[in-house]
Amino acid sequence: MATLVFTPSGKRGEFAKGTKVLDAARALGVDIDSLCGGNGLCGRCKVTPGDGEFAKHGLTSSVSHLSAEGKAEARYREKRKMDPALRLSCQAAIEGDLVIDIPPESQVHRQVIRKSADERFVPPLPAVQLIRVQVEEPDMHKPSGDLERLKEALAAEISCEAKELDCDFHVLKKLQATLRRAQFEVTAAVYEGKQIIDLWPGAQTNSYGLAVDLGSTTIAAHLCDLQNGKVLASAGLMNPQIKYGEDVMSRVSYAMMNTGGADAMTAAVHEALNELAVTCCADAGIDTALLMEFVVVGNPIMHHLFLGIDPVELGGAPFALAAQQAQTIRATHIGPMVNEGARIYVLPCIAGHVGADMAAVVLAEAPDQEDKMTFIADVGTNAEMVLGHKGRLLAASSPTGPAFEGAQISAGQRAAPGAIERVRINPVSLEPSFQVIGSDKWSNEKGFWEDIATTKVTGICGSGIIEAIAEMYLAQIINQDGHVDGLKASITPRVHEDGRTFAYQIYDGAQGGVAVSVTQNDVRAIQMAKAALYAGYRLLADYFKTDEVHRVALAGAFGTHIDVKHAMTLGLIPDAPLSNVFSVGNAAGAGARMALLNKDMRRHIEVLVSRIEKIETAIEPKFQDHFIDAMAIPHKTNHFKYLSEEVNLPQAFDISVNSTAATDQTRGGSGRRRRRRG
Repeated sequence: MATLVFTPSGKRGEFAKGTKVLDAARALGVDIDSLCGGNGLCGRCKVTPGDGEFAKHGLTSSVSHLSAEGKAEARYREKRKMDPALRLSCQAAIEGDLVIDIPPESQVHRQVIRKSADERFVPPLPAVQLIRVQVEEPDMHKPSGDLERLKEALAAEISCEAKELDCDFHVLKKLQATLRRAQFEVTAAVYEGKQIIDLWPGAQTNSYGLAVDLGSTTIAAHLCDLQNGKVLASAGLMNPQIKYGEDVMSRVSYAMMNTGGADAMTAAVHEALNELAVTCCADAGIDTALLMEFVVVGNPIMHHLFLGIDPVELGGAPFALAAQQAQTIRATHIGPMVNEGARIYVLPCIAGHVGADMAAVVLAEAPDQEDKMTFIADVGTNAEMVLGHKGRLLAASSPTGPAFEGAQISAGQRAAPGAIERVRINPVSLEPSFQVIGSDKWSNEKGFWEDIATTKVTGICGSGIIEAIAEMYLAQIINQDGHVDGLKASITPRVHEDGRTFAYQIYDGAQGGVAVSVTQNDVRAIQMAKAALYAGYRLLADYFKTDEVHRVALAGAFGTHIDVKHAMTLGLIPDAPLSNVFSVGNAAGAGARMALLNKDMRRHIEVLVSRIEKIETAIEPKFQDHFIDAMAIPHKTNHFKYLSEEVNLPQAFDISVNSTAATDQTRGGSGRRRRRRG
């Protein structure tokens, strides 16, 4: 037998050697396309076998753990020029332990990348200036170089000394030909008033930049006109580093345990950035040669891998950053970019696990301008958070894990068509209704099943599991401690035995697709994730000696799509007036765009980050106490007064004493096996 793990879903299983990868994927319900009946003709089932040690999965994967290429696969590879790293899963058989990545083009239901630019106006003050000048022609009586005369002309326009200007070598190489072709009237792109980074004959009035939010799961990019600030195109894709690990610490482990692992992840993200740049420029109908600058934000590990820095030091205490300050580098230093002269500005990191992405969120949401207490959280596999007001800001992070993205959940998946994303439960009948990605209708509305006839129900994503568990609590299917009440099986068959515990069924699979239940283990996974986030908040609140929060902002793709009332009911976020709790969307992307378009905002966030106080949750003695209290729904000791004004919260009830009775009842009173407490 061999162990097989599929990414990005994280699903795993044991299979006999000789099993085709496609058959294993189908047995596990892994989303993979195939149209030719497994005959190696369509090429829709391409996969990438992992090569190296994957500590998170506890196995060593190797390309040699797949069968040798057969005639059908070799014929397809020759005819279609398939990448050497790819295999056809319908032809490749398992010969040993494997981590198999399903690339987006092989997925039937691709993840929905929901990161769009906000509409706020940013006053343009770009770091790149386009300066049109008439350069003095050469004169034998006043010998000087063409570059020196270009510098003198530019210096006169921007009020500096010519000696303060420098010139990129690629500009110098084309300088003379450009000057003479344009009869010495040219437009120069000058970066930060110091560096000549490009040159055009005659007039050039357009320049563009790309704001990039480099997330551990998805990457989003916004193409902007640097002259007027308009967003011309946006694009997103899955972070290709997922095949090396679903969360950032798994990627650190991969880099530590595999020679060249960090370099491979760096190359993957550089390739993705180039792809996004080309896509955005094509969508907007502009030449990539006019793409002058990139602004990039990401968490510390993404930040380091993007810059080509091994993130090993971030894998353990004291979580030392290679560099905390903002970085400005030439695009050519990190690999082949779309424009040789482009510059890349990376926002500063706040701390070892609070990155440039959170700095961008702070820039966009401006808690430093608020009189009252504001809490901001960017929720992902690692939750980054800031608490404070104009007088003081504190930052921390908590390891929430991948449960909020559907991983570690029995029917969990990422946000893709067919995923349940909204859930409501009738508190009397305990009957559910739900929405899935791809339809605006609820499951109890006419036309719902016709709407999803193609995708069907494929699982439940992060926002769906949040709402499901909050609704289960409000309907008293689970108690404050998260125990599923087995006695509810006498009211509805949707509460059913699941081994030694109970589960609640949202969808039975009768209309096609997969059945979806919320198990006791699912509830525990979400409790642990939400407790980690809330415990981080409580540590920050301890430093302010207050329980009062006036404003709560949820950033990121996850925060955009969860219902704030359900999030608070679960105890994921602190108690506050619900009218002041809201999603701020892709605030990291918004902050990146602000820094791209206005260089003064870069200076502002650089100074502000230096003033933010960093709290390291890993060494705080109170974190564990806060974590234990936050495991309860919504919380063991905090009564959530604001939430109670809006939601009829159940009275605390103990169902643990009913565990045996519930199990006996479902087995006809035989009492053959007792349900485990806890």
